[in-house]
Amino acid sequence: MNLYDYSDLNEIQLDALREIGNIGSGNAATALSQMLDRPVNIAVPRVTVLDYQTVAERLGGPEELMIGLLLTISGDLTGMIMFLLQKEFANMVLSDLLGQECCFDVEDSMGCSAVMEVGNIMAASYVNAIASLTGLRIELSPPSFCMDMVGAILSVPTIYYANISDKIIYIEDEFNNNINHAASHVLLIPEVEALQKMMRSLGLG
Repeated sequence: MNLYDYSDLNEIQLDALREIGNIGSGNAATALSQMLDRPVNIAVPRVTVLDYQTVAERLGGPEELMIGLLLTISGDLTGMIMFLLQKEFANMVLSDLLGQECCFDVEDSMGCSAVMEVGNIMAASYVNAIASLTGLRIELSPPSFCMDMVGAILSVPTIYYANISDKIIYIEDEFNNNINHAASHVLLIPEVEALQKMMRSLGLG
């Protein structure tokens, strides 16, 4: 079965994506726990295929201010992975790293570097989940960082994939460290050909 659009995914293939999301989220929680040197728990992630407008609405509307981290995927699979983090997530990470209550400031280069490193670790967690299940070789670029309105952040993949698909794989995670809790939003955006290759590697294409 050929995939021409994300909408062509059947329920079994969507279940495979949910399993990838579950494993990736679990890996991310473990990696964060090691980085922060304290337990980090995660709720069961929600994995759905949505259009960009619906994603923007889920995130509080196109004018909602969020931290965005963009990484490109290359190798056997091509595409993008984006993390959209609420400021509370950055506050939680920085407070744990520094051992005191912190408030993320985009002008703070050390804080931005720490958040980018978290994005790197989390992206690798999801990519490693895909690689381990499919046997495919996948590489990640260093993350690009911004703090902007959701609509502006989502315009990057919207423009890039305008002629490919208007949908993305959306993974909602919620982490907590027994003191604070914060959400992260993973946008997994493989090119359609890469998505088809992924499904074939899983025996589902």
